[in-house]
Amino acid sequence: MSYRCSRCLVLVLAFACTSGLPAATWPRFRGPNGEGTAPEADLPLSWKGPEEATWKVALPGEGNSSPVIWEDRLFVQSASADGRQRFLIALRPATGQVLWTRSWSGKPAAKHRKNTFASNTPATDGQRVYALFWTGESYVLVACDLEGKTVWEKDLGTYTSQHGAGHSPIVHEGKVIIANDQDGTSVLLAFEASSGQLLWQAPRKPFRACYSTPFVLQRPGRSAELIVASTAGITAYDLSSGRELWHWEWRFEGMPLRTVASPILAQDLILATSGDGGGSRHAVALRPGDKGAVPDSHVVWENKRFLPYVPTLLARGEYVFFVNDAGIAGCIRAATGERVWMERLEGGGSFSASPILVGERIYAVSEEGEVFVFAARPTFRTLGRGRVGEQVFATPAVADGRLFIRGRQHLFCFAAPSNKPR
Repeated sequence: MSYRCSRCLVLVLAFACTSGLPAATWPRFRGPNGEGTAPEADLPLSWKGPEEATWKVALPGEGNSSPVIWEDRLFVQSASADGRQRFLIALRPATGQVLWTRSWSGKPAAKHRKNTFASNTPATDGQRVYALFWTGESYVLVACDLEGKTVWEKDLGTYTSQHGAGHSPIVHEGKVIIANDQDGTSVLLAFEASSGQLLWQAPRKPFRACYSTPFVLQRPGRSAELIVASTAGITAYDLSSGRELWHWEWRFEGMPLRTVASPILAQDLILATSGDGGGSRHAVALRPGDKGAVPDSHVVWENKRFLPYVPTLLARGEYVFFVNDAGIAGCIRAATGERVWMERLEGGGSFSASPILVGERIYAVSEEGEVFVFAARPTFRTLGRGRVGEQVFATPAVADGRLFIRGRQHLFCFAAPSNKPR
């Protein structure tokens, strides 16, 4: 076995062991625990257009939902352009074969011009897939088995937001978690994954709707903590009961800002970003608390200038990488926020999808469908470029050596020759 193959095998096994999941898995928005990272894989670095995809499948309607994968199942949501139907679709990751499609009725409603009626990313635990649908009036959480049969369904009540819906559930230790943050109301919900029974709910201070997805913080000698970020601040909850463990209140100089990007963990710090369409930005790096309120002294650094509003940050070792909404890529030191480098991705335009990390390479997709590949290193280096030929607002997914990019109308798969269907 060559050195390169040995090294790839070690990375794949290490990733599978640390995440506790099979290597062919990307179970929620931004993958295992929302980290946006995958083990080293022999993915293409450059391609000329969508005709070079391993496979390309037309999806019904349109959507910004990212794909999620569990071994031989890929799930993604979509909606008819007129807003009257919502879809949950299962495909074969290796070939793009559509295994089944479920549909639910909906109705049109006001939303942001970049949003769709299917911007929620589902989640899966390998037993069921959990999908949150916005009907145009209310939120409905549906659990289906892997063959598409409904296991349970919950009406979560009216959903109200200036920009429409886009929340994504997560699954952890038999619980489906939803941060249901809206205009004027906010509540964190936990359901039993097998039955849909409401286990607990925790109200949060509401402002304008936020869309960030929680992650689970595991610190030595402590129970797992659910980390939630919104305009109200950053809060840790006990996963078994929903009890608040500690909270940091976000204070803004002007109008309160939204959290669209999700919080991440980098060098034992929790990083969260916020912003608005007018260009205001506020990012913080927070040292997790022990109990009760976390004082401002626990804020390690702040940034109010160039970090993203919609795309989520990426952590790798002592560095944090990003592509902001205007198409500027950058690297900062996680511990200090110090800028290491910033480079404009030429011809990239605007970005809504979050970048992902595959081994030591970052893949970032612009709204125009241009794919940029650059090194996750303290010196900027372009590695390749591709295109998919249609708009992209959904964050890519990676599993089993395949890169999945969801455009507005199609799902694309790019893989090394060894992973192409025979």
